[in-house]
Amino acid sequence: MSAYLDGLKMLARRELSERQVRQRLARKGYQPEAIDEAIARLLGERALDDARVAEAIARTETTVRRRGRIRVQLQIQKAGIDKSTAKRAIDDVFGSIDDDALIEAALNKRLHGRDAIEDDKEFQRLYRYLAGQGFEADKIVETLTARRRKRRDAD
Repeated sequence: MSAYLDGLKMLARRELSERQVRQRLARKGYQPEAIDEAIARLLGERALDDARVAEAIARTETTVRRRGRIRVQLQIQKAGIDKSTAKRAIDDVFGSIDDDALIEAALNKRLHGRDAIEDDKEFQRLYRYLAGQGFEADKIVETLTARRRKRRDAD
């Protein structure tokens, strides 16, 4: 089988970046020249498109996994996509998303339906969780503080 056909099969299963396809073809034992030819052909046919992959990753990370901008950027870069392509994809996706709703959805998932934060220990734990999900520190503090006020207002 040729590197091109193996690359095409990989892309039929899921969107992959150029770097990911190169790595997988190398692991299968193809020579660098065969990999270069396959990549060139896949790029020419637009079967391989890092911008499309970056946008797919950004959409999945935000809509399914409810992650913030920082984490999304890391995931795209982890796929081997350059920073400028990653930034364009992130700006496009986050341009159509309400950041406040996204962090609230991530927080609601973690609180399992509760409205308020119980204590400082839980506040800190939730802060670490949301930071790990890629949300910005000031937005996390603002959201958690509002939830803490709900607890005080309920008492």
